Amino acid sequence: MNTTHRTPARAAVHAHTLSELYAAPEILRVVNVWDAVSARVVSELPGTRAIATAGHGIAASHGYPDGERIPLDLMLAALERIVDVSPHPVSADLDGGYDDAGETVRRAVGIGISGANIEDRLRPLDESVEVMTAAVRAAEAEGVRLALNARTDAFVLGGDRGVDANVADAIERGRAYLDAGATCVFVPGVLDAEVTGRLVEGIGERRVSVIGLPGALSAAEYEALGVARISYGPMPQNVALTALKRLAQDLQQDGVIPEGTEKLNDM
Repeated sequence: MNTTHRTPARAAVHAHTLSELYAAPEILRVVNVWDAVSARVVSELPGTRAIATAGHGIAASHGYPDGERIPLDLMLAALERIVDVSPHPVSADLDGGYDDAGETVRRAVGIGISGANIEDRLRPLDESVEVMTAAVRAAEAEGVRLALNARTDAFVLGGDRGVDANVADAIERGRAYLDAGATCVFVPGVLDAEVTGRLVEGIGERRVSVIGLPGALSAAEYEALGVARISYGPMPQNVALTALKRLAQDLQQDGVIPEGTEKLNDM
């Protein structure tokens, strides 16, 4: 593997590139990966400009549930292999920061990570700002202006408090995270055009990041609303595993490998 990828210098260059991609008029489409081979396959596509990892997907591929249940060392080892096989900027899902967002980011930058998602988990706002600030400052200490895609769980964990309350909370938190040095604000949830427009108006054009889930808008529709980035979380892995499950069922019924199957696992 190419260990020259594992440097803060490379991360610094790619962090600048990633920030420019967020600010560009065209929405950044990132297909989430979970291991070296999925990263390589996506990296080789002509339309790929950046790679994003899915923390849930990496954890699942090692037999762990989501939510920082996978040991940090194992998560970082998986990220290292992804960085090694991709020539593109890599934005890593670092969950909630593993109790020390600064140290986690310092180690991630050291292996070439140029961007990160960190969840606020609806902690009190002042605590959440401290987490985001620690992440940004730790990267800066390594010479990297981290492209932090600060995640607010205003919709995911908002319960039954209502859409208006979720929007207001996401905007307040998003603005605070941008003030703390975040590049973009990730608001996961199935967001319709009206809600998305309010979030963009409140947080800023090309400052909002969304997730493409069943029932969500298309990337082009989000782009027209001023969204910076769309990612897909664990869904690409779910699609791949669904295909594997259906193939296995077919093979158990005396099926055959489909014609046209590509050999994509040469590393």
